[in-house]
Amino acid sequence: MTREQAAWFAETFTRLVDTVGGVVLGKDDVIRLAFTAMLAEGHLLLEDAPGTGKTQLAKSMAATVQGTNHRIQFTPDLLPSDVTGVTVYDQKTGEFEFHKGPIFASIVLADEINRASPKTQSALLEVMEEGRVTVDGTPYSVGRPFMVIATQNPIEQAGTYRLPEAQLDRFLMKTSIGYPGREQTVRILAGASNRNASAGVQPVITTGAIAEMIDLASTVHVDHAVLDYVAQLSEHTRESKDTRLGVSVRGAMALMRAVKVWAASKGRAFVLPDDVKELAQSVWAHRIVIDPEAEFSGVTGDRIIDRAIADVAAPQDRQHAA
Repeated sequence: MTREQAAWFAETFTRLVDTVGGVVLGKDDVIRLAFTAMLAEGHLLLEDAPGTGKTQLAKSMAATVQGTNHRIQFTPDLLPSDVTGVTVYDQKTGEFEFHKGPIFASIVLADEINRASPKTQSALLEVMEEGRVTVDGTPYSVGRPFMVIATQNPIEQAGTYRLPEAQLDRFLMKTSIGYPGREQTVRILAGASNRNASAGVQPVITTGAIAEMIDLASTVHVDHAVLDYVAQLSEHTRESKDTRLGVSVRGAMALMRAVKVWAASKGRAFVLPDDVKELAQSVWAHRIVIDPEAEFSGVTGDRIIDRAIADVAAPQDRQHAA
């Protein structure tokens, strides 16, 4: 990535965030994470109460990149074919024809994903990892960009199926939108008559340009010292007495994809240790399985990561110490 390319990337990224920020008010930090996940070809898990703007986020993001958007309401009776699509026999032609499911979109909002059965949840695994759906032995690509924004309600757990660790690991990031501040709430209430604010979002770039940004972000330079720093941090989470399962190698690779986009969004063609520190919790916290006794004592994934960052010296700190 050249300096000029990094400047263009940062400018475009800022325009995308600002455009969506006109709809999802006061949540630029969450919007930046969402676009980072998209450009790292990852997926986002939002753990939020109803009515915090999750659907508006997905719709407005799709509109800014001239992409498509589908919403899937997950329920206990939802079948895998309701998500991926189904092959139907056409009597006129005498052939089987594939009817695409709602998973075929630029951005898919999987609403209350933990309400569906594990069998239906697992239907997302292949498409989230490989970007394709296989039906009756035939693969179908979902195209680029492709991103799943899944939501789950942290309060109401009755009749839900907890996402297994293998599926949680497929999500690049986990975060929460949360309620807006008072000033933003007043602005939202003032425009309450417009129930579909995302419909007025103007495209910033095309899906083709997003694909170029994805490829460009992958060329951001990561120094060996930063790679070693990430490896040490992940080892620290695995060796902690409070964890049953720390950050895997796949989790470390996911963080590297994310920090490359994060660095490019700030106009840099190289990754700094601070980029790692800023994204570690969003990318890693949901991947850590806490020991039950430690969890009862109030230990969280965020605390495990904070402890790792405090204990492991960053590359520049090692240089200062030397």
